Amino acid sequence: MKPSTPPRIAVLLVNLGTPDEPTAPAVRRYLKQFLSDPRVIEIPQFVWAIILNLFILPFRPKRVAHAYASVWDGDSPIRKILKLQAEALQAKLASSVAPFAVSVHPAMSYGNPGIDDVMSQLQSEGVEHFVILPMFPQYSATSSGAVYDAVTKWTLEQRNLPSYSILKDYFAHPLYIEALASSIRRYWDKHGKPDKLMFSFHGIPQPYADKGDPYPRRCKCSASQVAHKLGLSESEWITSFQSRFGKQEWVKPYTDVVLEDWGKAGVGSVHVVSPAFSADCLETLEELAIENRDNFLNAGGKDYHYIPALNADEAHIDLLEALALPLVKGWVGTLEGWV
Repeated sequence: MKPSTPPRIAVLLVNLGTPDEPTAPAVRRYLKQFLSDPRVIEIPQFVWAIILNLFILPFRPKRVAHAYASVWDGDSPIRKILKLQAEALQAKLASSVAPFAVSVHPAMSYGNPGIDDVMSQLQSEGVEHFVILPMFPQYSATSSGAVYDAVTKWTLEQRNLPSYSILKDYFAHPLYIEALASSIRRYWDKHGKPDKLMFSFHGIPQPYADKGDPYPRRCKCSASQVAHKLGLSESEWITSFQSRFGKQEWVKPYTDVVLEDWGKAGVGSVHVVSPAFSADCLETLEELAIENRDNFLNAGGKDYHYIPALNADEAHIDLLEALALPLVKGWVGTLEGWV
């Protein structure tokens, strides 16, 4: 005899994370969790613990909190946008597999709402299957890999395990490429086409790539497909990497260095888009839109624009639906007694 109510399905949209508020104590808590993850920092843990606790956490949070305050509007941008994305996807999926109930929820690898807390709450409410979408278009062990780790760690503590599926990434999905290209075209319709288009991706240390992390190759593939869709020549665009941390060599070319070189070389106008970010956040709104703008203009550049992330754009939500729905329907298809 089947249960009185159909099994429940939950879709989790997972992004990196954010502090709870733009204050030094909150940023310190967030950075400690984030920078303590061996997926993020591949330094022997006892050595890194000394560096983190003696040289980073006592000083860095105050400066980072000031940066967060500059983009904070009632909440962290990345958390606000993730909630909007979840609500928009919920509206699309609500009746997609009736009579099964599908709900969509935001979650974070670090900070709140945490993956473990969200999954525990949903399981207590009767969810039997999770579809987990890391909101990182290009897989990296430092981002998507951490989502896998968090889910695995949570399952180790469960007796009655749910089923779940995790999407690795979607760096070349046609709807992703078209959504990016369309957002750039719309921006150009308002602001004109620049001399150079920069695809600036969050960087990773070069040794991580040398060990097999596919992230840089996926970034270059995404950028080249969008450039091709826009009909750009090779001289009109570049792929670069931002947000490096510490003295270790990171994947090149570096965004800030390229912008300075372009300014000195007399490049008049530059537009920057950051396809690795599914939602605007500190790294886009402060680092790209403000800090790197200043780098370019101070070096001699004339016109600089940051093109916003896809955020809750309709084409982006259509993409998320296309990614989630097959995973939802695939599990529903195993429940022959309910179909």
